[in-house]
Amino acid sequence: MSAVDDDALIRDNIEENPYHPGPADARLRQAAVPVWALVTYWHAADHDAARVATDYHLPPEAVAAALVYYRRHEAVIEARIAANAA
Repeated sequence: MSAVDDDALIRDNIEENPYHPGPADARLRQAAVPVWALVTYWHAADHDAARVATDYHLPPEAVAAALVYYRRHEAVIEARIAANAA
């Protein structure tokens, strides 16, 4: 996927949480599921994006958008995951 395709995927599927702005708490536009929560589940599901989509009842492109967003903001999202686990 190109950077332009990734940008469109993010733009169409990801939004900032209006109550907690910034990449750490970004969420899926249509389901309001936080990216960090999907990434946590994706790690637990052995990096199986299809399983995440099925288990969360999401379209595969929404999960793909969350993973692209995660890769762009990995450090801050990993910090958010660690804070949630503490």
